[in-house]
Amino acid sequence: MACKCVFYVGQLCTQFWCLLDIVPIKNEKGEVVLFLVSHKDITDKKKEQNPEQGPETGEEKSLHEETGLEVHQVTRPPGFNANRRRSRAVLYHLSGHLQKQDKSKLKINNNMFGEKPPIPEYKVAAIQKSRFILLHYGTFKAGWDWLILLATFYVAVTVPYNVCFTVGGGRDEGNTNAPRSPPSVSDILVEILFILDIVLNFRTTFVSTSGQVVYDARSICVHYVTTWLFVDLIAALPFDLLYAFNVSVYFGVNLLKTVRLLRLLRLLQKLERYSQYSAVVLTLLMSMFGLLAHWMACVWYFIGRREIGSPGSWDIGWLHELAKRLGTPYFLGGMGFLAGGPSMRSSYVTSLYFALSSLTSVGFGNVSANTDSEKIFSICTMLIGALMHAVVFGNVTAIIQRMYSRRSLYHTRTKDLKDFIRVHRLPKALEQRMLECFQTMWSVNNGIDVSELLKDFPDELRADIAMHLNKELLQLPLFESASRGCLRSLSLIIKTSFCAPGEFLIRQGDALQAIYFVCSGSMEVLKDNTVLAILGKGDLIGSDSLTKEQVIKTNANVKALTYCDLQYISLKGLREVLRLYPEYAQKFISEIQHDLTYNLREGHGADVSASSRFSRRAVAPVPAPPSSWSTGLDGSLRSEE
Repeated sequence: MACKCVFYVGQLCTQFWCLLDIVPIKNEKGEVVLFLVSHKDITDKKKEQNPEQGPETGEEKSLHEETGLEVHQVTRPPGFNANRRRSRAVLYHLSGHLQKQDKSKLKINNNMFGEKPPIPEYKVAAIQKSRFILLHYGTFKAGWDWLILLATFYVAVTVPYNVCFTVGGGRDEGNTNAPRSPPSVSDILVEILFILDIVLNFRTTFVSTSGQVVYDARSICVHYVTTWLFVDLIAALPFDLLYAFNVSVYFGVNLLKTVRLLRLLRLLQKLERYSQYSAVVLTLLMSMFGLLAHWMACVWYFIGRREIGSPGSWDIGWLHELAKRLGTPYFLGGMGFLAGGPSMRSSYVTSLYFALSSLTSVGFGNVSANTDSEKIFSICTMLIGALMHAVVFGNVTAIIQRMYSRRSLYHTRTKDLKDFIRVHRLPKALEQRMLECFQTMWSVNNGIDVSELLKDFPDELRADIAMHLNKELLQLPLFESASRGCLRSLSLIIKTSFCAPGEFLIRQGDALQAIYFVCSGSMEVLKDNTVLAILGKGDLIGSDSLTKEQVIKTNANVKALTYCDLQYISLKGLREVLRLYPEYAQKFISEIQHDLTYNLREGHGADVSASSRFSRRAVAPVPAPPSSWSTGLDGSLRSEE
């Protein structure tokens, strides 16, 4: 809308014309949280439209009488910059509102009264997810994929066998139009599963080339139609359901069922998803090798049956030789069909033996190729076997190495440690301590360096991970008043440590470098062979003097009684964080005096406070027997060692 505005400077006021646009901005609840106001100075345009307008109109006189202010008519307020740059994000919809016509008249664009521009919203963009959409990484979809995988392997095994042994090589060889027996229940269930899988794929999310998860139903349908629909549709053709309509299925139709093997291409696509699971990939690769051997065995038997029916080579084929050795020769039965021969079981086992021996080596000659067709197939089998050795067994070797990579790294580190000990001739006691510490630390973190692992992640994500890893320490009452930003900064400087039984964490007179938190285990505080405190899980030790960057000497020894896991915050890093958050620094300094289980600062009256704390705490078990302790003159426990 166009309006006249008044600009006040002290006791003076000026008027100017502007185009005012007010847009409410709503949040996700539909509530108006603020108004977006933008204006454009149109004083010059208004003046050109009304050149006869005097210096003071009736409206101006009325304003002068009501307010007592002196009104001056000017084109724009003093210091007003009409050529200022406007934000495109705020005023983009004002472009085109004004049009300068040939007659130099100002007109409001019809777009103002036509379709309104989109109103901005003050909220986080929500995912536009249609109803009944399955997540491709969900638990249900993962279980369904494994079910489809088993069904695919079932098809890959039964279809070639039925085509080559049951139909193509059965007793009714001469009658290719002989109907097959009705399908089993499992065959019909597999076809139903494949049809349902097509329906589910139309409602399953996918990851686009830009790395975003697509939830839109239309985009999902278009993506599936242009990728895997054709293969899945061919594999799901319900050949076995034809029996429900009393339609006879013959050999040619059964041969068409081999197109279901195209569904194995989907398996190759999903191998990448399970590549991090070495055992799964190893099992799938060996299954693929066994499946290939099964296919070769079926084709080998099919060729042998065809050679038996050939007048020129019926007596030299491998199947004829096998029948003679087993004492079950072929002969012509009724209707001129072949009868006799080895059983299906013997034929399949022999075919599988030849296929595996040809794929893994050059064979042993007890089952040999005699006819031209058999020799050509044997050559192809050997070439495929060489390729499988390079692909499958090469991957198997890499997977096995990856499975044992962590163990290999452990042995390498152990050997390096022993070489270091031998080169520098460390004493036996120190050698034993180093080896025990290394083995214990390895059992805790499995050789994983957390800082090295997380260094490539963004700071925001690293802070969230660090807060989760150190949540036990950050949940202390000492940090309750800290802001989330302060906690995130603290979590990034928290480190972990470990102490074996008998190891000293701190010695008396050393410079204190950190504040320690006991995650597990038991420790004792010693001074002049006197036990001042027993520390356990949840205890905090350190100093309360953190404001000055001075060397803090410790007043006691801290020794581990059992295996102890510790978390610590370096004093240098802590001071830097407190400088960033001064509002929390004062609270921290005042509260840490009460939260420390034992104050290690030299000069602090720790003996009295420690004795009172020690009397109120449950004493952790100490390895030394009770008879080795005596009572000092001051009533404290004293070791006789």
